[in-house]
Amino acid sequence: MTLDKLPAIVVSAVNLRKGGTLSILRQCLQALSPLAVAKRYRVVALVHKADLAQYAGVEYIEIPWTVKSWWSRLWCEYMTMHRISMQLQPIALWLSLHDTTSRVKAERQAVYCHNPFPFMDLHWRDLWMSWRIAGFATLSRYAYQINIHSNRYVIVQQQWLREEFQRMYHLDPRQIIVARPSTTVKPLPSLQEEQSSNQNRSDRPYRFFFPAASETNKNFETLCQAAELLEQELGTEAFEVAITVAGTENRYGRWLSRRWAHVKSIHWLGFISPQEVASQYATTDCLVFPSRMETWGLPITEFMAYHRPILMADLPYAHETAQGAKACAFFNPHDPQALKQQMKRLIEGADNFLAPVPPCATPTPVTSTWEELIALLLNDVRK
Repeated sequence: MTLDKLPAIVVSAVNLRKGGTLSILRQCLQALSPLAVAKRYRVVALVHKADLAQYAGVEYIEIPWTVKSWWSRLWCEYMTMHRISMQLQPIALWLSLHDTTSRVKAERQAVYCHNPFPFMDLHWRDLWMSWRIAGFATLSRYAYQINIHSNRYVIVQQQWLREEFQRMYHLDPRQIIVARPSTTVKPLPSLQEEQSSNQNRSDRPYRFFFPAASETNKNFETLCQAAELLEQELGTEAFEVAITVAGTENRYGRWLSRRWAHVKSIHWLGFISPQEVASQYATTDCLVFPSRMETWGLPITEFMAYHRPILMADLPYAHETAQGAKACAFFNPHDPQALKQQMKRLIEGADNFLAPVPPCATPTPVTSTWEELIALLLNDVRK
């Protein structure tokens, strides 16, 4: 059978260009590549640039202009994609990896939804600090809705998102796949090993770390205020808080810097590479994760491999991500005083408030690897 007669799997990912979303595209194409090489399917990827994710057997169609504006993106989803789908017939599966459901002709459609903003409670500060995020949260709530019932499956990363999609869009829960991210972390040399060869824990500050982008939903202000309160009580020598904000990158970062630049225990690292994040993990006593909204919360998963304390916002995403962690505590993300008390207890060596987070069964359909997810989608297609 010639290539153009094979049933096609089309992966639409024109807006995935960096960070975790680009990793999703790469993992997806890596799982599909053997099917293309074996000529079981024709695999076509619609991407911003082909060199972002090169895999054997995959055909690429570059559509770089969609990032110009939301109007460009919408035109692409509902006009350009339809034209492409007509040209690529027969299509067994059209998989949209960036939240919106394209208007296409295909035997089956599925959409991967990794944007949690439609379900975030917006505050006045979100509007002031980042109108883009506030506008995106509002617009994406309606963009999700367009054509969503055309999908055989909607793919999310956590059970709480499944429940939100079911509630907001009246979807059948059996139609929503929980596809947990596959993350393997190899810890660097442990903090305890470094202490035994270099210096005693009491000879240096207790180290807290929060790696995240300078975005209002990350809720750096609760951690900064907790550090300020703790510094007033314990001074500047007992602890340090490293955050991946420079204080110059956007309005939110500048506000954080103006408000808490005087707190000497806060170290403003700015953006750092994944390798540098791993180095920070290796010398961190405790991860703090106060974010108000996440699809997953990848640093929680990454830091779990070190078996050290994690303090997290008491929100559904954090409880779900932290399943299996050995030493955790949760705090009200709007209560810096509560976070301060937990940080103080750790500094003083009183960690008996920490507890493991037990695993919790997730109703089917659920997958833990891209290979499982692709198999589920294709098995459904063949029925």
